[in-house]
Amino acid sequence: MTGHEGDAVRSRRPLRADAQRNEDRLLEVAAAAFAREGAGASVKDIARVAGVGVGTLYRRFPSKELLIEAVYRQEVQRLCEVAPHLTAMQPPVDALRSWMERFIDFMAAKQGMADALAVVLTDESERLQTRALLADAIAHLLAAAQTESKARPGVDARDVLMALGGISLMAGSEEQRDLAGRLIDLLLYGIVTN
Repeated sequence: MTGHEGDAVRSRRPLRADAQRNEDRLLEVAAAAFAREGAGASVKDIARVAGVGVGTLYRRFPSKELLIEAVYRQEVQRLCEVAPHLTAMQPPVDALRSWMERFIDFMAAKQGMADALAVVLTDESERLQTRALLADAIAHLLAAAQTESKARPGVDARDVLMALGGISLMAGSEEQRDLAGRLIDLLLYGIVTN
């Protein structure tokens, strides 16, 4: 994929409501397929499960790499946007834990797409920007917990992000979900005050 193709994905015109629903469904199904089967997931199966034709998929995403890139970007955006919603809906420690679990799910999908993402996301500044966005989401969650004296002051969101990355590498697969939960509990034990 050239830089121009990536620019085309990012600078598309707004979609009609029905087309946006189709795209959202495609990205949701693709994220699950890539998490389960990796980048080798069938585009034809993704379109079928999403309830659209393969032609619709290819009109929006002319290559599998562009679909993978779009899934990745949407998942990052969703993960970052959910942090304030979680803090509004749950006690701060529960919100932090919920976000951490979502992060592990995100990383499982990302690992399934790792080979393709290495080709698509070649810009180091973009990777750093993604890390900064994720750290900002964690910082929001930590601030909410610290405001209620539920989290230790001075916990660095980037350190939490790195620890979560390690957890996802060790226990990010579906078969190791219990281990991931226990490791999240250990991480929270270091963050949460009694």
